[in-house]
Amino acid sequence: MATKKSKSRKSRRKVLFILSLIAVILCLPASLLLIFTRLQQKPEEISPMENIIEETLSTERKTEVISETEPETQPETLPPGTVTGISLSFYHAFLHVDDVSVMPVVRMSPDDAIDISEIWESSDETVATVDKSGMITPVGAGECQIRVTSASNPDIFADVNVKIYSDDEDLPDPDTISCSGSPRDDIQVIGGITYVQGIMLVNKTYPLPASYNPHGMTSETEEAFSQLCQAASEEANLSLFSHSDFRSYQTQVYLYSDYSSQYGSEAADRFSARAGYSEHQTGMVIDVNWPGDAFNDTPEAIWLEQNCARFGFIIRFPREKEAYTGYKYESWHIRYVGKELAEKIMQSGLCLEEYLNVMSEYP
Repeated sequence: MATKKSKSRKSRRKVLFILSLIAVILCLPASLLLIFTRLQQKPEEISPMENIIEETLSTERKTEVISETEPETQPETLPPGTVTGISLSFYHAFLHVDDVSVMPVVRMSPDDAIDISEIWESSDETVATVDKSGMITPVGAGECQIRVTSASNPDIFADVNVKIYSDDEDLPDPDTISCSGSPRDDIQVIGGITYVQGIMLVNKTYPLPASYNPHGMTSETEEAFSQLCQAASEEANLSLFSHSDFRSYQTQVYLYSDYSSQYGSEAADRFSARAGYSEHQTGMVIDVNWPGDAFNDTPEAIWLEQNCARFGFIIRFPREKEAYTGYKYESWHIRYVGKELAEKIMQSGLCLEEYLNVMSEYP
């Protein structure tokens, strides 16, 4: 009985072996066909997931190569306190050969720059020379550039375009002159006098030559002031008059020296100009009635502020503008600029420096 069962199991195993062998033989051609088809498949037939995997691997390989052969460069960082910019009080100068020297005021940025020393040079010393402080002196007819460079950062510089005329040539008209190629094309120094947008400007940054002398109020200023005084009398029954108007360079030397000896130069600089930097020298400025704080808020001062623009004048040093003008509030100090401009400035609420976007600081 046991022998029969053993023979039966052997018979079944033999049958199963034969069936498995037949199955393998039948599946082998299909497997070979699948492998051959896969090898012949085009790249675009590869699945999206396989593409993503391949691209990721490729990017990683490229990144490795770049990091080995071309290390990433970092932007250069300048040390704190390094000069990064230069601005000038003017960029264009037109002078006669015999005119006095002129000097632009230099500002270096940032404000906390450590080394603000300057290097000056002229592109043609037969036309104009420049000393180490920036004083430009005319030499002969022609054109040149005067360059100032930061000593601590030679990449930072600014140029003044200089044109020198022979003595028998006329200097350009500030109302029609056209300049280009600088940060402030609207500022020109002509014969030592600064014009901004065609307006003569005198303050702590922009001086007049000592020789400039109109010998009194200009005719336009005198006529406009006469009309202003007449209107104050007729309209408000107020008496306005000139306490002080034109002053020569020499007179200002005496006045400023006297105030400095009395109050000290720091205090004097708030209400009196140094010689050459006084608007009174233009012949277009008038101190009305009384040049002192006692005039503030009087009916005359109030009327003057409300009406002076009608006649071409502005309150030159308005309230709360000392940071821009360099002078404390002076209700009595008026400057003639013409009716159209005066009305624009007074309506704007700006002082002249703000309106023209210029500074007023002694060099």
